[in-house]
Amino acid sequence: MCNHERDYIEEWKLYKETNSIEARNDLVLKYMDLVKKIVLRFNGSYSNFGQLDDMVNQGIIALIDAVERFDLNYKNKFETYATVKIRGAIIDYIRKQDWVPREQRTLSKELDSVYSELYSNKGSEPTKSEIAERMDITVENLDRILEQRHNSIVLSYEETINEKMMVAMPLNDNGSFDGSPEPELLFDELKEKLAEAIEGLNEKERLVVTLYYYENLKLKEIASILGVTESRVSQIHSASIIKMKRVLNQYQQA
Repeated sequence: MCNHERDYIEEWKLYKETNSIEARNDLVLKYMDLVKKIVLRFNGSYSNFGQLDDMVNQGIIALIDAVERFDLNYKNKFETYATVKIRGAIIDYIRKQDWVPREQRTLSKELDSVYSELYSNKGSEPTKSEIAERMDITVENLDRILEQRHNSIVLSYEETINEKMMVAMPLNDNGSFDGSPEPELLFDELKEKLAEAIEGLNEKERLVVTLYYYENLKLKEIASILGVTESRVSQIHSASIIKMKRVLNQYQQA
């Protein structure tokens, strides 16, 4: 078990032995920070839509379900299992709200496709000019697309990460790995690939990704730190995500 499961072992035993609502709710409260941490990442992109409370509620529902289904007889980390369920629930909620118009999602996929195609043909990172030429637009329009399509690109990345986590951890409804060590190894490998994807970014891109995903700063705050406009941070962030997705997709297809 991870540290929290060891810390809360008596609470877990009480709940599994009694199956009482009170014991379950006590565990849910102890893991509430996990919901808040995940929601904060999404809220960095979707603060303009003002649905923070609803996102938290969706995360809590998923957390309750995770607590109810998790099996202490296995050596899995509950927080890892719950993270997959919470992220998935929030992504589903965002999709249902249609916060990202279909046109933006389509263009986001086109950007991914063009970037991957050019990268494969060149064997190295394509320039903005090459991407713009392939899409038959100007570099200025490409920057505008990266800025305006920020939300759809980030959501697409979040979906990719969650999909990879689910592939790396084929969990049963009770949170078990069927006693096989392979899923744990696959998940560790996924974390290595994420680190590799970040290392492949340039210095400014790595800084933006670090501040956004690990420090949970909003685009406006990052812009202030870098001394650039918020629009420019959106462009850098979107470009970073496209690059990182290529590495993750290659990993999945390997």
